[in-house]
Amino acid sequence: MDGAIDWDALFVPSLHLGEIVLRGSAVYLFLFFLLRMLRREAGHIGISDMVVVVLIADAAQNAMASEYTSLTEGAILVTTIAFWDYFLDWLSFRVRVVRRLLRPAPLILIADGRLQRQNLAREKIQEEELIGQLREKGVRSVDDVETCYLESSGRISVIPRRSSGTGT
Repeated sequence: MDGAIDWDALFVPSLHLGEIVLRGSAVYLFLFFLLRMLRREAGHIGISDMVVVVLIADAAQNAMASEYTSLTEGAILVTTIAFWDYFLDWLSFRVRVVRRLLRPAPLILIADGRLQRQNLAREKIQEEELIGQLREKGVRSVDDVETCYLESSGRISVIPRRSSGTGT
């Protein structure tokens, strides 16, 4: 090898463009629905955002490390991932049925000061974990909660009980 740059290898895809798009679509949709079933959010980024970050990072890394034989293949894969992210957000904004499929309804974790243990178990949330999140929101006890929801984003929202004026 004489050290010359192989421009064809750098920019001309070795795979069919449709295969790249299909692979990117399949991986994105698989990971999106897998993480959607897990429901909870990582920090403050949503599930779809996390999928996009992971996939784009991997696709970009593969393009940079020549796992693909051309930069074009990596760019097409990154574009495919970004398309699915945008399209699913757009579709869930426009179509109520799709929104219900992609964004679960809030789940009650505490009702009238009582833990809904079946819902906690369903979401694999430990009682201690929930109580810790309540403390972070300034709630001292489960008894002080009228309703607590696990929102579709994976965060909890709390509606505190109103004081009845009797010291409770």
